[in-house]
Amino acid sequence: MAGVIERISTAALQRESSPIRKRYCGEVVYMYAYDVAYEMTRQPVEFLLGQKAEPYIFGPSKRSPRHVFFYKPQMVRLPEIERVGPYGPVKLERVVKVLPVGAISITVSVPFAVDRLEDLVEFHDLQLDTGSLSDEVRQLAEEVRKELEPFYIRPAPKLVDEEAYTVFCMEAPLTTSEGLPMTAENWLQAHRRQVASLLTQESDVRHLSRQEAEDNTVKYLSYYQNDMVVIDWDAALLVDEEPDFDETLYIMELANVQLAELEAYDRILDTALDRAYRDLSRHPLRNRAAVMRELKEIRIDLARFSDELSNITKFFGDWHLARIYKNIAERFHLGDWHRTIDDKLKTLDGLYEIIKHDHTTRLMLILECTIVLLFIIDLVVLLLGLKGR
Repeated sequence: MAGVIERISTAALQRESSPIRKRYCGEVVYMYAYDVAYEMTRQPVEFLLGQKAEPYIFGPSKRSPRHVFFYKPQMVRLPEIERVGPYGPVKLERVVKVLPVGAISITVSVPFAVDRLEDLVEFHDLQLDTGSLSDEVRQLAEEVRKELEPFYIRPAPKLVDEEAYTVFCMEAPLTTSEGLPMTAENWLQAHRRQVASLLTQESDVRHLSRQEAEDNTVKYLSYYQNDMVVIDWDAALLVDEEPDFDETLYIMELANVQLAELEAYDRILDTALDRAYRDLSRHPLRNRAAVMRELKEIRIDLARFSDELSNITKFFGDWHLARIYKNIAERFHLGDWHRTIDDKLKTLDGLYEIIKHDHTTRLMLILECTIVLLFIIDLVVLLLGLKGR
């Protein structure tokens, strides 16, 4: 009897001392994209911030054709740093990717273990013991920009506001409140309002309407029974096995970079058009040739930019990831950004053609005047010759 009591007491002590697994475990991945230059030289970056740069590589986990094409930027994985987050000490994993379109992308991974989805709302605008995570990442981006400045062509004078995106990565399989496993789609149907509140940063689930909850969770995709990705414009929820997070996160990161670059070139077009209008109205004769030259350069540069930007988001061979990119592109309104830039390019082309036509008309007028003048001189010479006889 004493032995039985002793075994029971030992088991109770082991249960008390063993860590209790939270219902939701995983990591929050913060993506920050910065436009830092017009473009980069073709010379590869060997070291960055004391770390060796290497091509980004991941293995597709879903069933796909043998030959899969993905753009592979250079990247460096920085040493982990310790900070104090909302629920205690955490280790931050930081990765910097360098893209030839003149952009850098920084991702920060923060682990979590919570019992309720509402507990993750605090991770949206993450506050650490050293300040906000966005400020810390911006400081890191400035260090990267300065170190890579020799590789830049027409570097940006300063960092503009970053394009940020947050992904909540949960380890599969998901379970019920009783701890029983359930499929990802069934779990979403049972927790649609909580998921929508998490993605929209609403701490009180009751405040969100049913329509808003459905709209924010309508774009979800699933491949296996236990995986799922719910995409919103500012954040996403990813449910999968932990080793399979990378490929989906990479697609989202590239779309985020694409959005940042489209915004940057939209600003370039606005500045160029404003300057062209101003120069033509103030000094129409003196600046016409310079404006034509600048507009021509912009047209060529943007054609090259469009080709390079499209090249980093080609997905040949993995249709599931292509579907994910299509959905996040719709949330980011990348198509609308492309149309806006195309419309401004058409305006630029129209302005260029007007200036070119005006320039050609002036040359023809000068040529006609020259011909008339030569004809008059020829007549004068002829008349003087006749009088001399």
